[in-house]
Amino acid sequence: MTEELVSTGISPLDSLIGGGLSPKTITQFYGEPAGGKSTAAIACAVAALKAGGEVIYIDTEGFSTERFRQIAGNYTDILAARLMIYEPFTFAEQEADVAECARILKQNPDVRLIVVDSFTGLYRAEGGPAGEPQRRLSRQMILLLGYAKRYKIPVVVTNQVFMDVETRTLRGLGGTVLSHLSKVIVRFEKKGPTRRAVLEKHRSRPEGLSFSFLLTEDGMREV
Repeated sequence: MTEELVSTGISPLDSLIGGGLSPKTITQFYGEPAGGKSTAAIACAVAALKAGGEVIYIDTEGFSTERFRQIAGNYTDILAARLMIYEPFTFAEQEADVAECARILKQNPDVRLIVVDSFTGLYRAEGGPAGEPQRRLSRQMILLLGYAKRYKIPVVVTNQVFMDVETRTLRGLGGTVLSHLSKVIVRFEKKGPTRRAVLEKHRSRPEGLSFSFLLTEDGMREV
């Protein structure tokens, strides 16, 4: 049976990823700052809320109520009542919030989406024994994938980038586990005022498909 896709709220992004967000799947948006990935994440949340669901939103960089208001428009107050926002300040708090999702999902069948923006922001600053932050990040991804599969909902994570000194290209943080467990990956690029969303990984669509867009007051507009 084909699972019903969940709209991102952005028509060209829906088309890029095959019609919308896939339930039981983690979709990753990654790219450099101001590339549009957080706007896409908020748009996904707004679309799920407009469809009548509730959304868990874990924001490690400070949730932009103004951006949410711009995208939600006249529905802001109604939608905000069904948006569960968590704002961890440490990597340990992020771990606790991801774990807390289990309780929320068990008690609330109306949750239709989980968003973590940015999934690697606090991880990037985490110290400790070699390899331990990576293992902790991997455990969080495994939990999120478990929620997606058990409750048949999509999960969206945004990811930061680092410069690969060997290839001189920007790559997503988090290593192979983050890449492997994300079944859909969209790379956001910034070229002056124009941005581009590039499909980097998908189970049934060719890699390299893309669309260009401008960030607008109410989200993004394809160009």
